[in-house]
Amino acid sequence: MSTTLPTILNLAIFVAILSVLYWMQKKYYSFAKRVFTALGLGILFGLVLHFLYNTATPESATILKHTIAYTDIVGTGYVKLLKMIIMPLIMVSLISAIIKLKGADSIGKISALSIGTLVGTTVIAALIGIVVAHLFGLSAEGMTAGAAEIARGEALLETNHHMGEFSLPNMIIAFIPENPFQDIAGLRSTSTIAVVIFSIFIGISAMGIAKKKPELFASFEHFMQVAQAIVMRLVTIVLRLTPYGVAALMAKMVAVSEFAEIAKLITFVAASYVALISMFIVHLLIITATGLSPIQFVKKIIPLLIFAFTSRSSAASIPFNIRTQTQGLGISDGVANFAASFGATIGQNGCGGIYPAMLAFMIAPTMGVDPWSLSFILPLLIIIAISSFGVAGVGGGATFAALIVLSAMDYPVALAGLLIAIEPLIDMGRTALNVSGSVTAGTVTARIMGELDATVFNSQEQIQLDSDSSTNELN
Repeated sequence: MSTTLPTILNLAIFVAILSVLYWMQKKYYSFAKRVFTALGLGILFGLVLHFLYNTATPESATILKHTIAYTDIVGTGYVKLLKMIIMPLIMVSLISAIIKLKGADSIGKISALSIGTLVGTTVIAALIGIVVAHLFGLSAEGMTAGAAEIARGEALLETNHHMGEFSLPNMIIAFIPENPFQDIAGLRSTSTIAVVIFSIFIGISAMGIAKKKPELFASFEHFMQVAQAIVMRLVTIVLRLTPYGVAALMAKMVAVSEFAEIAKLITFVAASYVALISMFIVHLLIITATGLSPIQFVKKIIPLLIFAFTSRSSAASIPFNIRTQTQGLGISDGVANFAASFGATIGQNGCGGIYPAMLAFMIAPTMGVDPWSLSFILPLLIIIAISSFGVAGVGGGATFAALIVLSAMDYPVALAGLLIAIEPLIDMGRTALNVSGSVTAGTVTARIMGELDATVFNSQEQIQLDSDSSTNELN
């Protein structure tokens, strides 16, 4: 009974935070302002919970547990709703886009440019990870493990054993949708790409009957227009919950973080964020090279990056990502859907590039390998480029990528277990960089293909991503 009243008071404060955000929505504050406010209020609330209840006493631990359990209904519930609309959004948007593209050549060019940019930037990210790890003097030597870290290391070893030998052919085969309904249900780590491939086949098949049976094609095209309108309305409804979800997710992250453990590994945390920020600057340089304003680019994608940062899920960011590209940056539906979908599982700059490269660099000296030798760097970059296909777009994808890379290098994988305490903290930044990479790929592709509306991109108006504005369509 002693824990009930504090829990109720905590939840009352949380409800008050949600009420403030709701008031801002009713007063028509911009979407970006509401997201920033949610981020700040979530951090403050999380800090209060952390310093009041994140102690060794059972009573405080119980209060924190119960409080987080209820606030998590908003945070995790929001992420689940986003995941709910991913597959329908990908299917109707891609099929509709393919019908508008009027040709398989455009599909091939968009896919090649998007994937090429994603993988290319991942290799650059890996190089940055190596340089930063060197500058900070990171090494696996002398690192000690506690009970939790040892358990995590053993679990990773077991996971690595079940993974078997890394194989690019097997990974490519995993992309092929043997059972589309299974992939629409998201039952595999490669389901997103499989649904993209299935949608491409449906779109191409529809184009095949356009001339032979125009009346049937017209009916199908109208059906897709109706389906897309309904799905986009659903996206709008869910995106309106973004500020509430961000506040809840951020509060949970701060409240349960172990600051003492983070302090022990602060050098690795600092190095990770230096690498992440450096790679984000590379993204801006790429945008500048296309003749677009990097400042304008940042303004438009900040709300998306905040959500990716708090949710730690590239996959859950897909609806938000697509809406940001189409309404904020003026990118066509087809390019935005390809880039966002591919970017959730391919060429993730943070999880698939920087993180495994830093771990490999740290381990190399313990294996008697010079981490600055070409015999180390070249194979590492090749392996990272190949393994960047199919990295899971959810929290923990970096660990999966690290397992593949370290195993392919014949290095021990248990080091990742030693970083368990700081994993959530650095994973937030990694996810934001992953999503930034996918938007960069979409922008570059759209610019080259002539599928970017510069008027929309350069517009100084606040884009309300949770409004019913129609997505950008370019002929």
